Amino acid sequence: MNKMKDMTQKVVLLLCFLLGCSLTVRADVEVTLTIDEGQERTTGLMNAERNLAEVLTEINNAQRQNRDLNNGMFRMDDFARKSLSRLWATTPFYCDDDVVVERCWMFANGTMMVSHIPLIIKPRPGDDSFGDNTYQEAVVEFDRNGRIIDFRFSLSAQTGLSMTDCGVLEVEKAHIIQAQVERFRTAYNTKDLATIEQMFSDDALIITGTVVATRRLSDSQSQQFKVVYNRQNKQQYLDNLRKCFARNRWIDVKFSEIGSHGEQGGCAGITRSTIDPTRYGVRLRQSWKSSNYEDEGYLFLLFEFPKDGDPIIHVRTWQPEWVGRTKDNKGTHQQPDDDISTLGGFGL
Repeated sequence: MNKMKDMTQKVVLLLCFLLGCSLTVRADVEVTLTIDEGQERTTGLMNAERNLAEVLTEINNAQRQNRDLNNGMFRMDDFARKSLSRLWATTPFYCDDDVVVERCWMFANGTMMVSHIPLIIKPRPGDDSFGDNTYQEAVVEFDRNGRIIDFRFSLSAQTGLSMTDCGVLEVEKAHIIQAQVERFRTAYNTKDLATIEQMFSDDALIITGTVVATRRLSDSQSQQFKVVYNRQNKQQYLDNLRKCFARNRWIDVKFSEIGSHGEQGGCAGITRSTIDPTRYGVRLRQSWKSSNYEDEGYLFLLFEFPKDGDPIIHVRTWQPEWVGRTKDNKGTHQQPDDDISTLGGFGL
């Protein structure tokens, strides 16, 4: 009997080899979404579990087989499908766990959100892009029926906690702002200029600090540096960003240590205006790395919550954290400038 079984297996293997078929084993990912005590496990929540499990399973199989995602079968809207496709095209990845158990935030309008989905960046063989074996977490959002409406990389766990645990505003509002910041970051990493354009108001103000060297007075004097701030409108900023995307093969933007004392990771990462309660300020530390440039600095975003729709950005400012830093010189460490990185700096 055993000889007959072995012979049958060999024949099947030989036929598959001759016919070019694949015997790749499907590695299913199990997903369990937990909710707060007293909340109801709705049909939408169970659909969300199944949908996320299917997506993560396909991601792992596509990564293992070194192929494109078959995302046509996913139950998600066009926005989420495009977001996932862009992420996959830029930085392929896989889910690091066969069993995913995560808390699901259930909001008053019926939508749901899951954070901290564990991923590992794994570029394709021969790809010189960044991030090999880098740990990354994803955020997935669902509509009330469990259909996926967004798939994006998350902020760091420390950053997320500082935004929600510092007590500066209601939790749900903090989650909305956090989601916008995550989309903002993901759009840079995927060179998604269209999404960035939608996130800024038409009258947006962009202030960017640039380190420049000053002229030496003598050969014996060491080189001096200063920060020059440039002011741009939305269209100027987008034009410059388009050129930046074109000359960089890849971009890796990270946000961290949100706080009113952002360089120490202090609280009050999100502040609400006492003059206009629809306006919120977010200050964070930004690390920018790309194929031909890198820097670190302080980023400030001024959001407005309109009556309808997502928050929009009215102000974006950036200032370098270090001035005169080179391979041979540590440079001078700068503190965030309150005149351009707080609500107070803009009369709010």
